[in-house]
Amino acid sequence: MDIGLQIRKYREQQKISQEELALKIFVSRQTISNWETNKSCPDVKSLIALSNIFNVSLDNFVKEDIKEMRDTVEKTTIKRFHVISIVFLIEFIILAISAYPLFRLDGYIGLIIWLCLFAIALYTAGKIEKTKKNHNIQTYKEILAFIDGKQLTHDETQQEIGKRNYQKIIFAFAAGVIALMICFVVISICQRLSI
Repeated sequence: MDIGLQIRKYREQQKISQEELALKIFVSRQTISNWETNKSCPDVKSLIALSNIFNVSLDNFVKEDIKEMRDTVEKTTIKRFHVISIVFLIEFIILAISAYPLFRLDGYIGLIIWLCLFAIALYTAGKIEKTKKNHNIQTYKEILAFIDGKQLTHDETQQEIGKRNYQKIIFAFAAGVIALMICFVVISICQRLSI
């Protein structure tokens, strides 16, 4: 963040010492020094006072910092979305592979274990859907652009909005087919092992 550089730049342009600036906004000289070296950041009241003293709009005064903070938050969100997606994929595979062996256990123990795994996967899927809804991403192309930190153009976004319903149906069908295939493979492996 360059708020410290901004404070120093404007202070030096107006030929004000740290002590003089501190007196004008009712803080210590050490506080000004800490702001300029980015050891601490001014609060909102101090930012307003600084923008008035330097005769600069608050927006221009902190614009770069706001952009940097927004980029940092966006990168964190993208990284979290990517990790949650991988976790969900692993949970989905575990659900499919563990279904047959768990259901073969005596009593309801296997079913209870599988339902607990299912609840965890459902929770993770909910987190993914919440992120997708918050960022208005639904199609595969929108998700890939989001993970790469890119924005689709207006025309591309309109095309993707038109594809959303079809892709949901295709995704649900493909997920069902993959789940069935994994179940058949697990069943055949378990039958061979029990023979």
